[in-house]
Amino acid sequence: MRAAVLEEYGEPLSIEDVAAPDAAADGVVVELEACGICRSDWHAWQGDWDWLGLKPPKGQILGHEPAGRVVEVGSDVETVREGDHVAIPFNLGDGTCPQCANGHGNTCENVVPLGFAEVAQGAFAEQVHVPAADYNVVGLPEGVSSIDMAGLGCRFMTSFHALAHRADIEAGDWVAVHGCGGVGLSAVHIADALGGNVVAVDLDDQKLELAEELGAAATVNANDAGSVPGAVRAIADDHVGVSVDALGIPETCRNSIQSLGARGQHVQIGLTTEAEGGTIELPTDAMVMSEIEFIGSLGMPPTKYDEIFRMVASGKLDPSAVVTDRVALDDVSETLAAMTNFETVGIPVIDEF
Repeated sequence: MRAAVLEEYGEPLSIEDVAAPDAAADGVVVELEACGICRSDWHAWQGDWDWLGLKPPKGQILGHEPAGRVVEVGSDVETVREGDHVAIPFNLGDGTCPQCANGHGNTCENVVPLGFAEVAQGAFAEQVHVPAADYNVVGLPEGVSSIDMAGLGCRFMTSFHALAHRADIEAGDWVAVHGCGGVGLSAVHIADALGGNVVAVDLDDQKLELAEELGAAATVNANDAGSVPGAVRAIADDHVGVSVDALGIPETCRNSIQSLGARGQHVQIGLTTEAEGGTIELPTDAMVMSEIEFIGSLGMPPTKYDEIFRMVASGKLDPSAVVTDRVALDDVSETLAAMTNFETVGIPVIDEF
């Protein structure tokens, strides 16, 4: 099968013919119809996240936002059938540990990160293997396309879990989103659907225009604002209840915290780059004085995807609205390179393998 293989960090991926995967007893093989290209893939391509144990080895197939059809089923799999139309979360749980058993498979004690580890070759390929398929494979509703759902395995569901499960958003609450890449734009759309009044912050007017289309009540261009927190607080009359850092650099993290009103909740989705190495200095005294909560949020348990599907069915959510570009497997390196200077908008998706 054809696959995009990491040979050198930061260099173009090699499009190669590699052996197709075989289904393990508890696994399935999915033939890809679409796969999102995520900023997390950019981090992997750069060789980031060794401090998290997530630096992929050379020779790795990247890609962790797949959707497609099951073409092979392991002998022990009970709930997945050949031909099923499925999406796959990036944080693969074993389905048996206490975290998985209690509905928190996104923090599985034996988690395998799809596309970041040799044991979990990724989905920039014609086919991908999924272990513990009865737990990890998520059947898609009838009538949806793989392209529209390709961002579901990471960016969209990550934002949904952060805002629907980790933060406390009530109707009319002001919600700030700092960074309008794919995960940030997903957060804008989801916060609006949950009843929040959203302030979107970015440096790019095109991304801010898309944020407005996705439900932002107001936008702030960080290039034009003398103080981003001041601009956000002025819009919300100092009543921002939830603020999201969807990028993971010091400026957006601190701006997010400083945008909050008293007893607000900062939600950290974005992970850091090599420049930060996993650590950002925070205004801790101000957080204490205003009783600010700092909340980390990772992925989403596959057992809760039905919440998204119900909101899609009712018309409240539309993951396809964040999908902006379709590219071929051969174009992955060009797309990753464009992410270096934040030149992509929304979620680019591979639909030609």
